[in-house]
Amino acid sequence: MYKKKISFMLLLALMVILAACSGGGSSNSSGGASEADPSKNPAADRGNNIVVAVPSDPQSWDPIDTFLLDWSSVASSVFEGLVDRNLDLELQPGLAESWEFIDDVTVKFKLREGVTFHNGEPFNAEAVKFTFDRLLGDEGAKGPQQSNYTSIDSVEIVNDYEVIFHLNTPDPVLLTKLSGYGAVIVPPKYVQENTDEFFNDNPVGTGPFKMVEYKRDQYVKLEKNENYWKEGLPKLDGVTFRFIPEASTRLAELQTGKIDIMKRVEISQAQTVKDAPYIELKEVGTPTVFSLRFDPGQGIVDDKLVRQALNYAVDKEAIIDEILDGYGNPISTYQSDLSFGYNPDLEPYPYDPEKAKELLAEAGVPQGTELDLFIPGNDGNFKEIAQIIAYYFEEVGIKLNINNADPTTLTSELIPGGKAGHLYRQGWGGWTLDFDNTAYLMYAEGQHWNPSFSDPKVEELLKAERSTVDQNEREEIFMELTEVLYDLAPEINLYQEVALYGANERLENFQPPHDDRFRLEEVSVK
Repeated sequence: MYKKKISFMLLLALMVILAACSGGGSSNSSGGASEADPSKNPAADRGNNIVVAVPSDPQSWDPIDTFLLDWSSVASSVFEGLVDRNLDLELQPGLAESWEFIDDVTVKFKLREGVTFHNGEPFNAEAVKFTFDRLLGDEGAKGPQQSNYTSIDSVEIVNDYEVIFHLNTPDPVLLTKLSGYGAVIVPPKYVQENTDEFFNDNPVGTGPFKMVEYKRDQYVKLEKNENYWKEGLPKLDGVTFRFIPEASTRLAELQTGKIDIMKRVEISQAQTVKDAPYIELKEVGTPTVFSLRFDPGQGIVDDKLVRQALNYAVDKEAIIDEILDGYGNPISTYQSDLSFGYNPDLEPYPYDPEKAKELLAEAGVPQGTELDLFIPGNDGNFKEIAQIIAYYFEEVGIKLNINNADPTTLTSELIPGGKAGHLYRQGWGGWTLDFDNTAYLMYAEGQHWNPSFSDPKVEELLKAERSTVDQNEREEIFMELTEVLYDLAPEINLYQEVALYGANERLENFQPPHDDRFRLEEVSVK
């Protein structure tokens, strides 16, 4: 243990030196803030408008096209669903005033009257039916969202403000899914009268802000929806979201007052944010978990023994303590403790390099075998983690080649296409707070982000948990499922994220979201 800690600290020291040489450290990111008047908040001149920096541009604003968290960070201010989930993760009425389960497969929704889309089109039962017919039809089949809603067989219009959802199977997490960003309601005439490409760049919803300008890979401008159905909201006149991939650049813009909110403050930047004038560091627990997922269709990682060995090879506790500075929690399966279906009896694979070597030898893996890892190129935290994991792999005889990829390309093309190497970094929001969504999309055969994993027992258990609304029964199934997945080791589960945000002190009522979905209608400025 003592030798291991010394080696770990030496590696950390080397990484710090390399980071300093690359100019990526926060010490060089003040962006000239020292030249500004220290007595004046540098963001004050923006008045009742704010600027938010997010790492990436999802490239399409059509809600059926994406599952990216940066999409939800922006578009949750533009679109709304029948069911809402507030910043405390509680379900509440949204565009539906109320709902009633007539039986296990029939749900009646009473819709909110007097709501209009940003283009003036009325929100009504026709819009709801159109949205779900589109989501569940050929158009929706092109994107990753459809699989979340396949329990919905049809939507029946009762009258202008009542609809009935007919399900083809009981769905115990239907309401939570309807609060998700794939189920937001779109305007029928607007969508039908314009091309798909036009709607991708010019979205229209019912939310507190409307999108008025979009420059790909640069920014999105939102303007106050003067006809928003929540009286007195929003309080801001406008919000600009800027797409800034590099964390060092986002920090410099925050320090100089060019942005008001920085999403994804890196661990190495936390103290700089704390020390900066007029800026607060805000942290929030999240359902998001990070892992190195294996693609079992690639070489030796199709062997369970190899996957287990590489789990034993990595010291997750050291990564959380030393790289994340404690801003993370250990996980045993690919979900957080906020998720229904979390198994408290499972402990993460312990750090045991000797056990790893034994399993690799049993699997017949020769020393010096090379594996490819793909990670998003804009995630500075994970670049450090990848280097540490490469070190751990080397200690058990595996050479890890780290490949940086554009984050959108990685999630939209490389992973679904089975072209992201033997392992790839994947962060998963667990947005339903129910293991159903994560487990089905990650492990069910043929799913968008599951290029090759398949197991008959897993398929059986997934089907079983979706066939009942009895939560006690579902919990028992999940306990068995998590044990099966723990043994199969389809990923190296690393940690549950604690998210860090930087925010200018001029903001009032800003609460960082647990699930990346900014809620800005209550935010104001001093």
